[in-house]
Amino acid sequence: MDKLFGYEPIEEIKEALQNNEHDVAVAKIQEYLDQQNEIPLHIGITGESGSGKSSFVNAFRGIDNRDERAAPTGCVETTSEVTPYHHPNYPNVTLWDLPGIGTTNFPADKYLQHVGFEKFDFFIIISATRFSENDVKLTQEIQKMGKKFYFVHSKIDNDLRNEERSQREFNAERTLAQIRENCIQCLQKQGVDAPQVFLVSSFELTLCDFHLLEETLERELPAHKRNALLLAMPTVNLEIINKKKEALKSQIEYYAGLSALVAAVPVPGLSFAVDISVIVCVVIKFAVGLGLDIPSLERLAQTTGVPFEDLLAVIISPLAATKITPDLMMKLLLKFATTSALMAAEEVCRFIPVIGIPIAMGFSFASTYRVLNTFLNMLADDAQRVFKKALGLNTSV
Repeated sequence: MDKLFGYEPIEEIKEALQNNEHDVAVAKIQEYLDQQNEIPLHIGITGESGSGKSSFVNAFRGIDNRDERAAPTGCVETTSEVTPYHHPNYPNVTLWDLPGIGTTNFPADKYLQHVGFEKFDFFIIISATRFSENDVKLTQEIQKMGKKFYFVHSKIDNDLRNEERSQREFNAERTLAQIRENCIQCLQKQGVDAPQVFLVSSFELTLCDFHLLEETLERELPAHKRNALLLAMPTVNLEIINKKKEALKSQIEYYAGLSALVAAVPVPGLSFAVDISVIVCVVIKFAVGLGLDIPSLERLAQTTGVPFEDLLAVIISPLAATKITPDLMMKLLLKFATTSALMAAEEVCRFIPVIGIPIAMGFSFASTYRVLNTFLNMLADDAQRVFKKALGLNTSV
């Protein structure tokens, strides 16, 4: 398991179990899971007036520009102050809409102090045309302060439409390559070494380089920040769904471990009740992480123009687009004969002298682990079908 701020939960949990300190082990597992859900990620979005910063902030958060929670957009500079926008599902992930450097009275070195550069994990510098001298000066100051930055050429959908109107033999791939090369050459001429430039449309994230931006950020972020980024990122291809699934799967053994530790307490029905509560909480996280909760599906319908009912029509599992409750979970668990048998065996074994508790813990771990993996697979399959439907693709998984 990855280290988390120098904290190695597996070793501490093992030590607590060896010392028969079950309450300590439970606390360590819960501490790890809480930390995973609260890891802060702060992204600074900057660029000159009219570059599309606010639209990018909204698109990243999966929010339509008309949503009441959206960053205000317009043809003129609408950002005059440093403004935080939290992700609707992951409030630990914050995108900061920064005033364009050309609209402030601060030179590049003072601008970073003005916006509070120290809190940002990285910066995304956006331009709708060519990157300016101000953008380059800003990157130089960011580099001095040891922060990462990435260039995004926005409104690429507009560029493609304009080129298509003006060219007799339009080729989208050739046009994109030319735009990217022009951006890189412009930055190199101004002294930027090996610039990373991503072509993005905030209104059509699947159009060009947004998936490459996601892959780059994931690769270059510290390990403990990657899952926070990944789960908050909008789904723009099937690979991101698979990555989100793996990120969620990586926590299952901790939840199963928590279930096993509760099984060590010889109170009738306690372990089963806790297992149901744990499974409900975790499955809700799965559904939200994969964009299958009702608010996420409604936002997807709004941003893609695909009717909400059409998205619901391709969902198969009973866990998506619904309120996940203990009663629903009980009904589903009864359908899994193996899991039901493991839970029943656990209840019986817990009261066998000497060997009963270890056996009960094993049964509890196995049943919770099996259930959560099964439910995650079901939801991930649904997420793929919904994504394909939103893009007008064949929805068979």
